[in-house]
Amino acid sequence: MGSDITVLGAGIIGLTCAVRLQEHGHAVTVVTADEPGRTVSGLAAAVWYPSHTDADPRVLSWAVRTFDELSAQAAAGVPGVVARPTRMLLRRPHTTPWWAAAVPGFQEEAGEWRFTVPSVEMVTYLRWLRDRFVAAGGRVVRQRVGRLSDLPHGLVVNCGGLGARELADDPAVYPARGQVVGVANPGLVTSVRDEEHPAGMTYIHPRSRDVVLGGTYQPGEWDTTVDPATTAAILARCTELVPELAGAPVLWQAAGLRPARHGGARVELDPSAPAAGVRVVHAYGHGGAGVTLSWGCAEEVLTLCGGAAEG
Repeated sequence: MGSDITVLGAGIIGLTCAVRLQEHGHAVTVVTADEPGRTVSGLAAAVWYPSHTDADPRVLSWAVRTFDELSAQAAAGVPGVVARPTRMLLRRPHTTPWWAAAVPGFQEEAGEWRFTVPSVEMVTYLRWLRDRFVAAGGRVVRQRVGRLSDLPHGLVVNCGGLGARELADDPAVYPARGQVVGVANPGLVTSVRDEEHPAGMTYIHPRSRDVVLGGTYQPGEWDTTVDPATTAAILARCTELVPELAGAPVLWQAAGLRPARHGGARVELDPSAPAAGVRVVHAYGHGGAGVTLSWGCAEEVLTLCGGAAEG
């Protein structure tokens, strides 16, 4: 393919890495089995929030960098990116969350946290990233890869998501199934979260034309068939929290598999000897926080790949 860096995967992690590497002078080819909008990233509700992510200074740095980048993009009018006011309902006493330092204006009030964070409409945003990458000379190749050594010799950035379980021989990678429902937006602008709802995690994320309602977090579940009973339960929980949703027409339903990993995301140069001339930088295992950590991880991947290209 002739590129000096090959990025495997066209979800949010793969495309942000590809764009950042390209901006710093690298010739980049993205290899993907699916078009960006058909990856699991395309299903994400995608409001900045480090869901199911443990406190860690490295992760916080990724989250801060991504918050800043997405906020700047929202201010610049990038398609699909807006600043979204958010309410997080609390059912018991909580300390200030570890990620609050990333969020200007974070407030704690009786029974809830309030903050404004970037929200991303993923199909629109992934298309914008892909078009930006291609317009600057990047290549996107549709190919299903069975082994990393099947890719061109040189440097590979492995953003294979769940596929990294086999590609990187990493049994720590596992699916965390999520089911969501899209309904017509009755005029909502504020996201609402209730992570400790007794009937299951609950979130309401307005977008320009719909509202994403969720959800589930089911570790180890591989089935992407939509369950009608789960849909009904999600609708009931969300309407309980936001009565304006009552009677909102259901527009779509979906289930997807978050690419989670025991021990957190793996972002590192593979320490093993290069296989068949391929050096690998891994960037996978972000679970449901891919959008939240994406640009920060892309910055670290750039560093791991040697920074700016020479010449």
